[in-house]
Amino acid sequence: MLSFILRRVLYTVPIMLGVSLVCFALVHISPGDPLVSILPPDASVELQQQMMAIYGFDRSYPEQFLRWLGLALQGDLGNSIATGRPVASEVFNAVGNTLILAVTATIIGFSLGGLFGFVAGYFRDSWIDKLATAISVVGVSVPHYWLGMVMVIIFSVELRWLPATGAGPGGSSQWVWDWEHMQYLILPAITMSVIPMGIVARTVRALVADILQQEFVSGLRAKGLLDRGVLAHVIKNAAPTALAVMGLQLGYLLGGSILIETVFSWPGTGFLLGQAIFQRDLPLLQGTILVLAMFFVILNLLVDVAQTSLDPRLQRG
Repeated sequence: MLSFILRRVLYTVPIMLGVSLVCFALVHISPGDPLVSILPPDASVELQQQMMAIYGFDRSYPEQFLRWLGLALQGDLGNSIATGRPVASEVFNAVGNTLILAVTATIIGFSLGGLFGFVAGYFRDSWIDKLATAISVVGVSVPHYWLGMVMVIIFSVELRWLPATGAGPGGSSQWVWDWEHMQYLILPAITMSVIPMGIVARTVRALVADILQQEFVSGLRAKGLLDRGVLAHVIKNAAPTALAVMGLQLGYLLGGSILIETVFSWPGTGFLLGQAIFQRDLPLLQGTILVLAMFFVILNLLVDVAQTSLDPRLQRG
């Protein structure tokens, strides 16, 4: 097992290098002037060249990439062009807010999705299966940004039960675990949990229904094993595949949702990415994408290891 983990860790090194290269390339090939947000429209050529030299944009792309990668390995992601603040501090503050939102949405989505999927698979072709399947299909099909706006209209504008935007009173971005702040978390977390709930429910339903039709389940029941024991074997066999799907969905949630965080003005990575894109803030854009990509790679590594611990056959394969 230890050698397997070490191999997987070594595999992530070229993946991270490739991700950083793609991140750098995609940001730089996009059209637009990265200094447009800080230079006046009538800026002289000398001033433009001076600012390009300060931010390193006057160098060749390979030189820029190597310099940026070397500083990033030291924890220096540069300074934001729009605000002048260190990118690392802005990104990690936003990552903290996104983690709060993503983890809450994960708990809601995975719990309900796993429950609906298991019940639908166990009572296959019954009215319970049809109801749970309909809920999961609706969850996958409904655009989450539209659902977010509808929930704001209903629960914030009409009923006035919950705040509509922000992460705290007065537009604060500093999170505190109290009811006053948690009210701001309810609507975006529920909205973000809908799609993973539908995907997990459909996956678990298909897995459970397929496993219950296999011969070993009939053998367990023939030996007199109670339903509770059979369910334990079903869960154990469905866990590796379900865990892989959940890991991917958690990665997407950690990546943040630009639309959801924009609708609710949640100060996370998605909201930060939207600002960086519109302001053409290359250091902030690169730093945010790089950190999110590294989170995704590390999460996939953890899911891979967890799958192998649940099903040793994967290690031999």
